[in-house]
Amino acid sequence: MRSLFSRIHPLSIIVPFLAFAALASSAQAQSIDVSGRYECSAAKLGGKKVKCTASTLTLKHDGRFELRGWEGTYLVSGEWVEMSDSLIRARAKMAPGHKIVLRYYGKHGLAEMTFERRVAELGKTSLS
Repeated sequence: MRSLFSRIHPLSIIVPFLAFAALASSAQAQSIDVSGRYECSAAKLGGKKVKCTASTLTLKHDGRFELRGWEGTYLVSGEWVEMSDSLIRARAKMAPGHKIVLRYYGKHGLAEMTFERRVAELGKTSLS
């Protein structure tokens, strides 16, 4: 009489373990920390460059954000930062170089604001 363990194929144990490990590593890769203070570095209104007068976009570690009196929560989903409060939802696209590009329709048509995070290492007094 054969035991139960002699009838189990080794791959039937290894394959599920590898699949679980792959899912866990992809979940870790998707959790991007975008928290910080972002300053407006460029703006377009109706396709034309304009002076950027937007206030600082602050993304907090606890999932909340602040932008010129607009407060709510944000969630990172792939390459998008989804910001919302009880009435308004907006999606901003993450761009290379610690940038977030927010596009929305305002009073004067399509507006696009590029926010850039200022990254400084501890112990340095300048950003260069």
